[in-house]
Amino acid sequence: MTTSNDKMIQIFDTSLRDGEQTIGVNFSIEQKIQIAKQLEKWGVDIIEAGFPVASPDDFKAVKAVAENVDHACVTGLARAKKADIDACVEATKNAKNKQIHVFIGTSPIHREYKLHMTKAENLAVIRKCVSYANQFFDKVQFSPEDATRTEPEYLVEAINVAIDAGATVINIADTVGYTNPIEFGRLFDYMRANVPRFDDVIFSVHCHDDLGMSVANAIAGVEHGASRIEGTVNGIGERAGNTALEEVAAAFMVRSDYYPYKTNINLKATKETADMISEFTRMPIPHNKAIIGQNAFSHESGIHQDGMLKNRNTYEILTPESVGMDATHIILGKLSGSHAVMQELQKMGYEVDREAMATIFPEFKRVADKQPIVNDHDLASIMKKIGVVANAK
Repeated sequence: MTTSNDKMIQIFDTSLRDGEQTIGVNFSIEQKIQIAKQLEKWGVDIIEAGFPVASPDDFKAVKAVAENVDHACVTGLARAKKADIDACVEATKNAKNKQIHVFIGTSPIHREYKLHMTKAENLAVIRKCVSYANQFFDKVQFSPEDATRTEPEYLVEAINVAIDAGATVINIADTVGYTNPIEFGRLFDYMRANVPRFDDVIFSVHCHDDLGMSVANAIAGVEHGASRIEGTVNGIGERAGNTALEEVAAAFMVRSDYYPYKTNINLKATKETADMISEFTRMPIPHNKAIIGQNAFSHESGIHQDGMLKNRNTYEILTPESVGMDATHIILGKLSGSHAVMQELQKMGYEVDREAMATIFPEFKRVADKQPIVNDHDLASIMKKIGVVANAK
């Protein structure tokens, strides 16, 4: 159980910005407003509304979100360039609660091939642009892009420059999903030891899922000092996507015995939030998706079904209702056992017991071997075939 001593972890949602970088996704301004309102209902602390300088429509969308969100902090993304920062200033000026998110690549490959900058030039840009942004925003987030492939010594130097220039949030970006939980934890330990003002600012984590470890990496960052997690609903985003925020929130709830953290996420609003994102991105939620996938609370294996029918805790570590799903589903197929088949028949109104199942179950198996799912219509046909239809209520 969470307690009053649990550390509060801020949830930063970038579905409208990084999520929109998913191939084929293009939210309308109206959709962005609807999503932002739903994210606020879900309990998100910070909403990254977009990249204002990217296009006139993106600017309008950030402005619209800023004007329609009541409590969550609204942020726009800006490269370490004056024009980008100015666009964020203008787009978010009517927000009730706002910040800016300034970034620049710091890794050797970004400095050399993308930016054509020396370390000294890179640091000078960080100092100049964070200082400039600090004139307009009380909350300035700085991200060293590709932080996990940046030399640790130089990463610390860049962070210290940003903090001295006025950054109030430092976001450690695993931009290409390169790190792992142990390595990420060690990086945070190194930063804590070498950033004198580590505890004076908020440290955030922005992890990508290229190697399938974004959620684990994000949680490792929190375990080693971060107090903000960035991610998206359904894990959408560039390439393999971002940290799936619903998975983080559910992990903290289910494993509250282990994780001394809490968030403002209202888990019961998770499914409706996920469904909205799925609809607007035109990306179906995979059936085996953790927390909100169709199969997350469905059981076909006879061993699992038998356990579930006796005690749901045997094979479910959270309830479907806790994340806004409708119910647990027992799916009948060739792996199902007689207990599950008997219960379904009883739900349909048939008076059957274990003795009757000795006749019914072999026929069920013959049908199940020929098709993936056996539905109620199939069960009724089986009962009619063996001559026990008259026993239906």
